[in-house]
Amino acid sequence: MGTRGYVLKKTIQALLTLFAVVVFNFLLFRVLPADPVDLLTRGQGLRLSAADKVALRHEYGLDKPVFPNQLIIYVEQTFQGNLGTSIILDEGRKVTSLFAEFAVPTLVLVGTSTIFSTIFGILMGIYGGWRRGGKFDMFAMGFSLILYAMPEFWLGMLLILLFSTSLGWFPSSGRATVGVDYTGMGHFTDMLNHLFLPCLTLTLAYLGEYYLIMRSSLLDVLGEDYITTARAKGVREKFVLRRHAVRNALLPTITLIALSFGFVLGGAITVEFVFGYKGLGGLTYEALLSQDLPVLQGIFLIASAAVIFMNLFSDLIYGYFDPRVRKA
Repeated sequence: MGTRGYVLKKTIQALLTLFAVVVFNFLLFRVLPADPVDLLTRGQGLRLSAADKVALRHEYGLDKPVFPNQLIIYVEQTFQGNLGTSIILDEGRKVTSLFAEFAVPTLVLVGTSTIFSTIFGILMGIYGGWRRGGKFDMFAMGFSLILYAMPEFWLGMLLILLFSTSLGWFPSSGRATVGVDYTGMGHFTDMLNHLFLPCLTLTLAYLGEYYLIMRSSLLDVLGEDYITTARAKGVREKFVLRRHAVRNALLPTITLIALSFGFVLGGAITVEFVFGYKGLGGLTYEALLSQDLPVLQGIFLIASAAVIFMNLFSDLIYGYFDPRVRKA
């Protein structure tokens, strides 16, 4: 299969998957027992008459048949970028606006931790795989397995006890110090101090995964015939590692890196909750508590779309670096 055919095939698969997710997202929130009209006035002391409820149902299009009317309207609005409006958290505000506001701190948190965990995890995996069975490999393997199996929220609480409660080096919650109006470099430093612990938590949580993938991939590559041939030709070991082994062993990590950004929301919910770091994770938690269905529906759809398109990106990049994938 040529490059164009491969790209077209993967793109069509991604779009079909996205459409299936849109339909599933519509059905998922239609089967919930919560009534959007009742939720809209819950806790406000309002008692709506039957006529008022009918008017609200008409305004939100809930008086129309679910199939096909509501489904068609939902699909059209979704592909136009209209994900609805919040009915509880910020009544009347567009879901896309809410998402844009809280996405930035989450992208900073997860992006930074992914970069650090990728760099250190890959370097550790290379050294551990190259020196297989050594002291560093044994230690790094055990350390990585512990981190890989440890729940992120529990790791976060341990770091709070150590660095915040015991040592008092870093704040334990929030994105900035409350009640203090820092400006310039002081504000930047304050934000870094609050970012350190949640970033360290996610970095350590992802580190083990990158180490294990890179080490396993490198060991597989070192057993290939072309590595044996390079050694037989007298190529020095460090060049065998750099020019032949590492380059090919890095390919599986491409998918892992892309999917890490795609799963930005999943890893952020528990960590943001533990550290009181208000981002997409915190927004999702509040939407769950308040049962703000449009916000939950929008977050679920955007998170699913992120995974789909980052998976598409990884497939295309993988196919570019490894022509065998395009021919398969």
